[in-house]
Amino acid sequence: MRKTIIGLLLFIVSIVGSFKVHSESNPKATIEWNQTAIDFGQIPFNKPIVIKFSFQNPGMMPLIITSVKPSCGCTVADYPKQPIPSGGEESISVTFDAKSPGYFSKTIAVYTNTEEGITNLFIKGEVVK
Repeated sequence: MRKTIIGLLLFIVSIVGSFKVHSESNPKATIEWNQTAIDFGQIPFNKPIVIKFSFQNPGMMPLIITSVKPSCGCTVADYPKQPIPSGGEESISVTFDAKSPGYFSKTIAVYTNTEEGITNLFIKGEVVK
């Protein structure tokens, strides 16, 4: 019985160890943002606002943006569809349609092949007539 338990423990340790080696051999990309939040202050009613969120890939792996999802239909994002090479710089263009007066706060979720997997970008302000 004791030999069976020891054998089972050694088997489990070897499996866990192989997962760790596999994960270390599969490096992730990195991303550095110039800024992740923008306060527009007051913006005019019915005039769309466009802002660019710039970033760099300081890592050794190509950076891939798999998708970008704004929190509502009043915000649209355009992002690079091709991998960003090591040392490369790009931006995500976000357009907010100011068709409703009042305060707003929106989130844009950016999905990547980084360790974090997701970065949230934020815009806020007030639409005035």
